[in-house]
Amino acid sequence: MVSVKNQIVLITGASSGIGAACAQAFAQAGAKLILAARRQERLQQLAAEIDKEFGVPIHLLSLDVSDRAQVETVLQDLPPEWSSVDILVNNAGLSRGLDNLQEGNIQDWEEMIDTNIKGLLYMTRFLVPGMVERGHGHVINIGSVAGHQTYPKGNVYCGTKAAVRAISEGLKQDLFGTPIRVSSVDPGMVETEFSQVRFHGDAERAATVYQNTTPLTAGDIADVVFFCATRPAHVNISEVLVMPTAQPSPTMVHRRS
Repeated sequence: MVSVKNQIVLITGASSGIGAACAQAFAQAGAKLILAARRQERLQQLAAEIDKEFGVPIHLLSLDVSDRAQVETVLQDLPPEWSSVDILVNNAGLSRGLDNLQEGNIQDWEEMIDTNIKGLLYMTRFLVPGMVERGHGHVINIGSVAGHQTYPKGNVYCGTKAAVRAISEGLKQDLFGTPIRVSSVDPGMVETEFSQVRFHGDAERAATVYQNTTPLTAGDIADVVFFCATRPAHVNISEVLVMPTAQPSPTMVHRRS
């Protein structure tokens, strides 16, 4: 395992779920953290917890990755000691709605496309040139099983995650000849705020998604992300599809009776 101590790790969507779990995993290993999210109160709470437990340097960013102008301004304004990002974890993403395409909410589509695709592109476009210039860096994109197999009513969300998969593959090819690594970590069912966001805050409906089964946890995915980041420099984990044992495909989940 290669040490990430004192490396600068920027995590988007860090205020909860997989992003917060990744922050904990890298903090435990002594990395310096740039935590970005829209919900500053949640970020500050997480930073306080990490500081108390691990005492690593943390820099917080109030950031909506879907806003290109904001991404450029915030990243350009990083203090010099935080500007050389070693590892970018493109975690910010969401699903909205579960509807037939012909009945879908176009605003939901816009939000998914702007966050899951454009936000990832904006962050990557701004930070990867510095990695290339310094000859060191790693981009880890959080994809989904939805990028491998479409499921009923998943249409646009599945499309955005298929795009993440294609972008990850394309970026690795475009970085041919450089030491920059690109990984895509693609989870199946993970119990986070994902379903509450998908169902616009309907906690009761969201709870049924995970009922009578054992989904992945945010920590499970953070473990995989950390594994990718700590391989020797000549090893690139290009793609990892991580599923709960109870879920062999997006449409099949074993539920205890």
